[in-house]
Amino acid sequence: MQDSIWEKYAKVLVDYSVDVQKGDLVSIRAESLEAKELVKAVYKRVIEKGAHAIIRTPIVDLNGIFLKNATGEQLDYIDPITKMEYETVDKFISIGAPLNTKSMARADLTKLSRRGKATKQLSETLMKRSAEGTAKWVIADVPTNALAQEAKMSLDEYSEFLFNSCYLNEEDPVKKLKELDKKQTAWANYLNNVKMLHIIGDRTDITFNVEGRKWISCSGTNNYPDGEVFTSPVENGINGEIYFDYPQNYRGNSAEGVHLWIKDGFVVKAEADKGEEFLNAMLNMDDGSHGIGEIAIGTNDEIQEVTGNILFDEKIGGAIHMAVGASYPETGGKNVSGLHWDLIKNMKQGGKIFADNKLIYENGKFLI
Repeated sequence: MQDSIWEKYAKVLVDYSVDVQKGDLVSIRAESLEAKELVKAVYKRVIEKGAHAIIRTPIVDLNGIFLKNATGEQLDYIDPITKMEYETVDKFISIGAPLNTKSMARADLTKLSRRGKATKQLSETLMKRSAEGTAKWVIADVPTNALAQEAKMSLDEYSEFLFNSCYLNEEDPVKKLKELDKKQTAWANYLNNVKMLHIIGDRTDITFNVEGRKWISCSGTNNYPDGEVFTSPVENGINGEIYFDYPQNYRGNSAEGVHLWIKDGFVVKAEADKGEEFLNAMLNMDDGSHGIGEIAIGTNDEIQEVTGNILFDEKIGGAIHMAVGASYPETGGKNVSGLHWDLIKNMKQGGKIFADNKLIYENGKFLI
């Protein structure tokens, strides 16, 4: 009997993305009950693998209520159960299923920033354990009306888009992911020998010192869908300006026409045509939020337009993204922050990337 789409989806997440083994403790987190079919399939697969599951699925989204009513002490508080979970669980599977992508659009930016600073310790713990190999994690989504509306699609259209982006309409999606990884690994290996990256485009002329940093191929082991190669640049080795033409979405808010000026790895000036107050509130979150945590090149050609969902948008084939805030320890990155905001730039109209003065990428395509 052929697996349902949810069973196929679950096998990718459980068997491939986080490689659940007998005896593992697995946290299955879902954003809402809209994810119930995938949660059930993931849970079943985890049990079939002989592992143990913890289910974390809220009945409704309570973040808005919390931010509106929480005191400063409550904003700073991390409960010991969640802390222990991040320190103990072997595998984390997080499933996005928003009912309203704008539920946090009017949140108090000061409170939002303070809460992000407080939860930084959890993301630091997970990133450290991931780099050490003591934990694995993956983030995925299910189609919801909210996501479809954000993408300006019907639910059926968005479902087809999501499944295509994840290669779930392929007979063997893992085979496709491994083919993607082989191609990306060749690019990552080339970039591992590069000292300086130079990106040129619309209102963009910026250099990244990447000497000694590790480039990583992303093919479904942390994000699903996937398709990118990335690294964390040397913290004080980024200089120039960069303009992001796509809308930039983060925590239910957005900024458009984001333009950053960076000196020695620090954002010294930030402008936006829309959402500039939110942009600067996030950049002022903590000591590391003005730093640069990632530079990446998207490679998923099934994704060709912005949908308002960063999990998909940062993978756009023919785009790059740069993250302000936290870097990834496994790349050698050292910047620490409660912020990690991926800002996306279209490279398909004249964008160029030079590696040690050699043109390696133009108009959204690798030349190597």
